[in-house]
Amino acid sequence: MAVQGGVRETGAARRPPQPALTEEEEEQAPEVLLSVVVQHGQVGLCFYDSRDFTLHHMADTPDGHDLHLLARVIQEVSPHVIITSAKQERCMAQFMQRQGSNPDYRPEVVVYPSVDFGVEVSKQRLLSAHLPFLPASVSERGRASYLSSCLSFDSLLMLRSVGALLKCLDRRRVGVELEDCSVGVPILQFLTYTLKDVVYIDRDTYSVLQIFKSELHPSVYKLQSGEKEGLSLYGILNRCKCKFGSKMLRQWFLRPSRDLALLNRRQTVVRFFSSPRNSDTLRTLQGSLSNIRNVPNVLRRMSLCHTTVSDWQSLYKTVYSAVCIRDTLRSLPQSIQLFQDISEGFSDDLYYIASLISRVVDFESSLSENRFTVKPNVDPAIDEKKRRMMGLSDFLTDVARRELEHLDARIPSCCVIYIPLIGFLLSVPRLPSMVEKEDFMIEGLDFMFLSEERLHYRSQRTKELDNLLGDLHCDIRDMETAVMTQLQSSVLERSACLYKVLDLTAELDCLMALSHASQEYGYTSPSLANHRRIVLAEARHPLLQVCSPVLVSNSFQSSNTQGRVKVITGPNSSGKSMYLKQVGLIVFMALIGSDVPAREAEIGLVDGIFTRMQSRESVSVGLSTFMIDLKQVDGLSLLAASVSHWLKRVPAEVPHVLLATNFHSLLQLGLLPSSSLLSLLTLETTLDGEELVFLYQLKEGICCSSYAANIASLAGLPSSMVQRGLEVSELYRTGKTINRIDGPSSEDLASSCARVVDTFMSVDLEDSSVDLQIFMKEQLLPSGGGRL
Repeated sequence: MAVQGGVRETGAARRPPQPALTEEEEEQAPEVLLSVVVQHGQVGLCFYDSRDFTLHHMADTPDGHDLHLLARVIQEVSPHVIITSAKQERCMAQFMQRQGSNPDYRPEVVVYPSVDFGVEVSKQRLLSAHLPFLPASVSERGRASYLSSCLSFDSLLMLRSVGALLKCLDRRRVGVELEDCSVGVPILQFLTYTLKDVVYIDRDTYSVLQIFKSELHPSVYKLQSGEKEGLSLYGILNRCKCKFGSKMLRQWFLRPSRDLALLNRRQTVVRFFSSPRNSDTLRTLQGSLSNIRNVPNVLRRMSLCHTTVSDWQSLYKTVYSAVCIRDTLRSLPQSIQLFQDISEGFSDDLYYIASLISRVVDFESSLSENRFTVKPNVDPAIDEKKRRMMGLSDFLTDVARRELEHLDARIPSCCVIYIPLIGFLLSVPRLPSMVEKEDFMIEGLDFMFLSEERLHYRSQRTKELDNLLGDLHCDIRDMETAVMTQLQSSVLERSACLYKVLDLTAELDCLMALSHASQEYGYTSPSLANHRRIVLAEARHPLLQVCSPVLVSNSFQSSNTQGRVKVITGPNSSGKSMYLKQVGLIVFMALIGSDVPAREAEIGLVDGIFTRMQSRESVSVGLSTFMIDLKQVDGLSLLAASVSHWLKRVPAEVPHVLLATNFHSLLQLGLLPSSSLLSLLTLETTLDGEELVFLYQLKEGICCSSYAANIASLAGLPSSMVQRGLEVSELYRTGKTINRIDGPSSEDLASSCARVVDTFMSVDLEDSSVDLQIFMKEQLLPSGGGRL
């Protein structure tokens, strides 16, 4: 089977920057219509460019609450029309409001019912679309197969947006306004769209390279909630100390960049913290980062006046830790842009919020009472009421003594208590004679309730206390709630600085996590540039390095004009696929700003990473297993044609291609043209007696044998089966007849047939005494009826 991977460097499908149009040209300017669906933190979109009648589609991509990614798409595409659903999430509605308030750019907004964004409706519209390049005779099944190879039917949001876009095109008849109504809006090409400087990576590549890998959580308490990260690149690099750092790092993994300025910004920080002399600073900052809490949720509850004591604790820890981070970074080199951004961006508002919370909130008392309480000297009126509450004990003891003098002599004792919301009550023990409710009645007292063998009454004196002192507890709570409301308002007024804290601390957390991994695994900082070379010296597979005690490093070199297409041969289990994945992972790591597992690395920026290493079947894909295998380039002829295609192209148009295959005939039969772009590699093996030993060392050359018998033995197949395989292989190689071993040999069959023919020819068919049935039994089925 052919297994291949590629790092694409050719241009992605983007609209090139257009010159400004004159007023006359503006009237006839082509339309760009963009359709978008936002759901559960994902964005799916497509747009139609009437300039060249192309439909561009972008795979479902994660986006934040502010939809920054969607904003970047709109900024780059500049659509004249934006199509969206009437049923949309709040973040999308707010985004569209912001678009409408922009005086410099106001696209037309078209809103369709949500039913027009249905998956099945969209598929039907696609099947009915006007595709001039397809033969008119093509069947519906053929159209479906072709479309599923052009668009990823797994990206449901994108697919839904395509359906609404096609409806809008048909209604407006874009580009065919003057044509007969039977002429549909043509789509001449489907192009994958990627954002400027965002490297395109499809879902299969993420899976094959094990960039992410979800596993069921082993804890019985988390069976419902789900999953944990397994052995993956994200799993080994995610050393983030706060939730927002982990979330941002995942976004970096989902949107690797070719923005050299951005990558250099990240690399500078990673290099700084990777240095052993900065380890103490790294640990100090990570300790502070672990106290960064979910501030957006706290602010949301503040705006709804639902703040809890734990919310105030989380906010205080976050703000205090942010101030500590700022003070620490101010002592570090301000030539590093992130350090400067935090030093200047963490304004005095943070210190104001921290000191205000520290001065107002009494956390010890708040935790014990499970409510918001304020410290002394914040509000004199609250302090006075609390003093009165504290002095009530002695005062109420004296009141109880006087009350006892007027009670029945049978009552041995009493006390006066205060219950919030109820007021002051006289409490006496229940006497043995007090059995029925009628027995609870005492002259001059109003019975309230029985609790824990004590009777509670309201007397004239307790009523006077209610009027004199009022409901102190409720008054104090109301006054402290008013203080909390003022404090919330002060915090919310300065919430902008808190969001800036989250963004910058999350970035710092990500980069320190990458630095930590770089130190632990011995990574090196790659040299990045806008050229077309990739050079890796003594590179290692980052995941294999974690789980294997013995690791063999291998180099990689692909220049502008040499070695861009590498064909790697070798027996199964020799490490071919691992080498392909190793190169892909290292390039990916460089594109998120990470150090890489190599002694030296020089990486030219690419705009896409693609793999074809395993078949992933799905009903939604719409392809048969055979069609999927064709996409995998499974077949000698198709493989030879595909590789030859690249070798015959101009070097500037050839991507970095790595191909691992067991089709040795591809090279032995000379099916590939001679080219300096072609590099033939193999992985070393050696025989120790009859045992095959894998050395995993890459070298130039071709593997002369697949060592299938040795591989079969290592896999545990019976020795008799392996030996028979060797015999059949040798017979096939020399062109000799392969005889079955579970029945008569071909020579025996030929001899039997000749005997039967001779006997039959000697029979006199004109002799009436000859019984042909008996002849058949005796001659053709001899030895008791055994068949020839």
